[in-house]
Amino acid sequence: MSVSRARRIVQESFAEMLGIELLEQAQDRVVARLPYRKQLGAGRIHGGAISGLVDVAATAAFWSHRNLPPNARGATVGFTVNFLRVAVATDLRAIATVRRRGGTICVGDVSVVGRDGEEVATAVVTYKLDRSNRD
Repeated sequence: MSVSRARRIVQESFAEMLGIELLEQAQDRVVARLPYRKQLGAGRIHGGAISGLVDVAATAAFWSHRNLPPNARGATVGFTVNFLRVAVATDLRAIATVRRRGGTICVGDVSVVGRDGEEVATAVVTYKLDRSNRD
């Protein structure tokens, strides 16, 4: 499993600027946390911050697979987020699960929940993961 790659996605990227932390990782599944701070929105957490959490968690889940070659490459193709309720001054957790791995296209689901366990957003993420051995 590409634990180090998934961890790097969370620790050495845009995710670090948001303060996202990797809580759990298994093959095709990641749980990430976005701790609340006022810069994410005055009380209400901005949808862009939630979308960033969705993208980071899904990307880490796509990279959580044992059969990826060292020079694999990937990028988010697109995602749809549905905001279900307002997230007010709360830490958020994203549970990202890979639904399907195709030849190069992967699809995953992400559920974002607040500290109270209530779902605040749900998303479907499409990701291109090129596993070829090109340099």
